[in-house]
Amino acid sequence: MTDDLPDREPDLPSAFIDIPGVRNFRDAGGVGSLRRGVLFRSGSLHTLSPEGALRLKALGLRTVIDLRSKEELDAFPDERHDLDHESLHLPTLPADRQDTDRPWPEDQVELYPFMAATAGPSLVAAIRRLGAPDALSAVVHCAVGKDRTGLTIAVVQSLLGASEAEITADYLRSNAGLGLLDGPTPYIDETGAERISRPISADLLASSFAWIHDRHDSLPAYLHSHGATEGDLAALRANLSV
Repeated sequence: MTDDLPDREPDLPSAFIDIPGVRNFRDAGGVGSLRRGVLFRSGSLHTLSPEGALRLKALGLRTVIDLRSKEELDAFPDERHDLDHESLHLPTLPADRQDTDRPWPEDQVELYPFMAATAGPSLVAAIRRLGAPDALSAVVHCAVGKDRTGLTIAVVQSLLGASEAEITADYLRSNAGLGLLDGPTPYIDETGAERISRPISADLLASSFAWIHDRHDSLPAYLHSHGATEGDLAALRANLSV
């Protein structure tokens, strides 16, 4: 992917769905061959309301893939409100800074290549689950549904034939979904500290894909290096495609 694409969301049909208590919830479909109504993306479900749970039930929710750290889960566990679905904890980032020999990212620019370097096992596990016959519909989320979720959904969309422009346009919708079109906004992290949520840009996602292609030539080769089989990728495409 390249870094010469627009940083603001173009005028596209809205994919956002109002799920009370959940930020940045939207349909990831309609991109490439990914059909609508089977894969959704969002921020965490820790403030999901009973009404929001009813709306998720109406969407046929079967799987929730949570990309957050254990510390985030412990501080802000997802609400269920008696929803009957499988929850998978597949952290994008290492559980401990000592678990990687790479410098821990200090900012967004460093985060995206770092995610590409460390997220392989999480991505493969997510792909395998999404390819299972009983997985759909599914929600993939992190804290606000922007960075970790952005990369995971972009990988799935790429595997389903979406163009770089389509993937980037969908990725950038998080700026609108999180009120970041005009700049950074504060949020409370898992320790209770106030931090700053920053807008995303096309070049951030492009840097993750550049890391993957520079070292593995292709996205499938990268996933194969983390244990994915051709059968896993074929099952994903068969389960999610139009």
